[in-house]
Amino acid sequence: MSAVMSVAAQRGQRPSWRALCGSLSLVAILIGAGSATADITSARYTDETTRYAHGVLGDAIEYGALEMVTDAQKTLRITLPEHLVFEDIAPRLVDVDGDGSREVIVVESSQTKGARLAIYDAKGFRVATPHIGTRNRWLAPIGAADLDGDGHVEIAYIDRPHLAKTLRVWRFEDNQLNEIATLTELTNHRIGEDFISGGVRDCGEGVELITADATWRNVVATQLIDARLQTRAIGAFKGPESFEAALACAPL
Repeated sequence: MSAVMSVAAQRGQRPSWRALCGSLSLVAILIGAGSATADITSARYTDETTRYAHGVLGDAIEYGALEMVTDAQKTLRITLPEHLVFEDIAPRLVDVDGDGSREVIVVESSQTKGARLAIYDAKGFRVATPHIGTRNRWLAPIGAADLDGDGHVEIAYIDRPHLAKTLRVWRFEDNQLNEIATLTELTNHRIGEDFISGGVRDCGEGVELITADATWRNVVATQLIDARLQTRAIGAFKGPESFEAALACAPL
């Protein structure tokens, strides 16, 4: 499995990225007939809202709905209940389950429990990580890929990039997300930035997660090896161009 999803979009651009809890009253409207194997070709957030006044991404606007378009040109619209918003820069498209069709990875935030990472497919909500647990606590995705070559996709994010600065890796397997590794002292976002730094790369020596260290002095590469996260500094952080170079496998 070679699926790789990386975060590189700016919030201002808003480009295109199974057990449903009884308390999560999602409203899904499928325009046209759905398919279990439909490939999602594009996705975007809609329905701007100010009902979640966090502003971590530089403004007070979040989103109340997600629209996904399939390869058959069918549109699926997900409308969140009032206690949730999409607190994110853009939906992310990646084949999480390896069936050849892409799912959508998003960040949802609760008015009382903070952020979680969630996955949607052409049928709607699929699975999510637990919420962080407190209002105004956020997570910043890094990317999704088979990080250790075991045939399953892992999804990585930084839990509270301004506070806990903790890398968390979740494996998608048997239609579940299971946390398999964590590492502290890493980050990929600063308060007010309308973008998320870093991402995923493979420069020929295995898949690596690119972030900053907790002090923003160095750009760091992290690999999942034998169920453990191993990290190394690959150069000084000199601004966004440092991440661009790292992701392009260029010297810093």
